[in-house]
Amino acid sequence: MYVGVKLRMRSVKDWEALGIWSSSSKLKLKLKLNVSKLIKPGFLKLQTTKNSSSSSSFMNCLHSMSPILCDSSSFMPKEEDESNKSSEEGLPSISGGIVALGKFDALHVGHRQLAVEASQLGTPFLLSFVGMSQVFGWPPRPPVVAKCDRQRVLSSWAPLCRNVAPQEFLLDFSRVRHLTPTQFVEKLSNELGVLGVVAGENYRFGYKAAGDASELVRLCNLYGMKAYIINSVMDKNKSSHNSNPQDKKDKGQVSSTRVRDALSKGQMKYVSELLGRHHRLVFSAEFDQDLAGSKTQILVPKSSLLNLPPKDGLYHNCSLIAGDEIELPCRVLIDPTHIHLESDRKDSNIHDIIKGVQFLGIEFKG
Repeated sequence: MYVGVKLRMRSVKDWEALGIWSSSSKLKLKLKLNVSKLIKPGFLKLQTTKNSSSSSSFMNCLHSMSPILCDSSSFMPKEEDESNKSSEEGLPSISGGIVALGKFDALHVGHRQLAVEASQLGTPFLLSFVGMSQVFGWPPRPPVVAKCDRQRVLSSWAPLCRNVAPQEFLLDFSRVRHLTPTQFVEKLSNELGVLGVVAGENYRFGYKAAGDASELVRLCNLYGMKAYIINSVMDKNKSSHNSNPQDKKDKGQVSSTRVRDALSKGQMKYVSELLGRHHRLVFSAEFDQDLAGSKTQILVPKSSLLNLPPKDGLYHNCSLIAGDEIELPCRVLIDPTHIHLESDRKDSNIHDIIKGVQFLGIEFKG
């Protein structure tokens, strides 16, 4: 039994409140709920239909939603391929896949290596949790990677993952936080149908992080799953200031914490090394009155940013990204309230280039 629901949001703020950006304020979401399954740990099957489409996969932040455990405060847009759906009724699309376990905030080179290892064993997924900040009362903070830009990053990993872009699968943390290590692995095997897991050597899981990597291997063997533990990807930058002596988990490995720290110091070359790509700052361009300046300049309020910017300051060797094809060399000045962007091409009218574009990006090339 399925129930169809249509939602119409009147403003961008409405979409932002749900963590969703659309290419049209008249976009309609068609939400299908498998009611008979909701009394189990409630899977949502989400599909979207749109009145208009964009030629840019980067700007189109709401193609479709793959099955996740319900968390209305943190929906993550993802492509849903019919070939990835399970043929067994009631099981989500992760069934039969190989999951990489971790917190995939920055999607850095360590996360990429987990995905690469998972792809060698089967269909790769990144399994992580949503709602942790709400459970623990952590203050909100912007993501390293904008939600609408994550699929682009994962797609860029495909050549390293047997030409398959890893997909994300999210569990509502509040539903699993009290599971023991045994119960968590049992959930992966019996409920989600996972065939194998890949994790880093420092991975902890279960209630109060009671399980470690060796326990994960033991339990996976018990439940008939493959388990592979890989060495951490170490930070090649050996400078002592990159380590955090107060963080017991920091043994010199690449981490999202290091990425955030490097961004806070404006160390963009170092950020690129940690990410394995240039950092892309994404912002909404749905505020024509704020895009003021000459034909080679735009002024963007920080309130329009969708992810974490680097430290305030002047950055050369940047690029303005508009869609999939336009990349305009520029320099960027970040102050406490605005992003000042000036094109290096004096013969180009930047306002004509970004006209009709809903999302823009700035890449910092160090």
